[in-house]
Amino acid sequence: MTRYLILAGWQGSGPDHWQTHWQRLLPDARRVEQENWQRPDPQRWVAALDRAIGQASTPVVVIAHSLGCVTVARWAASAPVARRQRVLAALLVAPADVERPGCPVELVGFAPLPRQPLPFPTRMVTSDNDHAISLARAEALARDWGSDLDILPGAGHINTRSGHRQWEEGLLHLAKLGAAQGLRVA
Repeated sequence: MTRYLILAGWQGSGPDHWQTHWQRLLPDARRVEQENWQRPDPQRWVAALDRAIGQASTPVVVIAHSLGCVTVARWAASAPVARRQRVLAALLVAPADVERPGCPVELVGFAPLPRQPLPFPTRMVTSDNDHAISLARAEALARDWGSDLDILPGAGHINTRSGHRQWEEGLLHLAKLGAAQGLRVA
């Protein structure tokens, strides 16, 4: 059995967000709870992810959105090898560019973005019109992190505001992540 860790971004994922739907849908899915969703602290967010991975009784697949993607990269850059090996793969959806001009002040503490390859398989899903990251920056991050990349046309930030509520199509990206690694993740 695989544990799914749902890692929301800034302000959390509300009741209509696809991450909340997937949390109910996927077997053994748990949300990584953060102390403060409105004023994210990078060290505390990374520590919460580390605790969740450490407490899992089975290997994990992380499903991250927005600032959650940045949290995964920051965690991977500092976590001990044994802890990183507990992560089978990660689906990184609509990563937030915390270095962009006009980035909300609440997020700038997550800069600079880690640029080294992630030590586990990843698939990034982004949009060509996301306000939180340009397509060029998403492509560069995917290269740096060693992520397979899927680009959705006109999908915005791939959240509730952009019409992605249950987002069943997203489960195909999760399945592609698993298939590419010989894992059954969805």
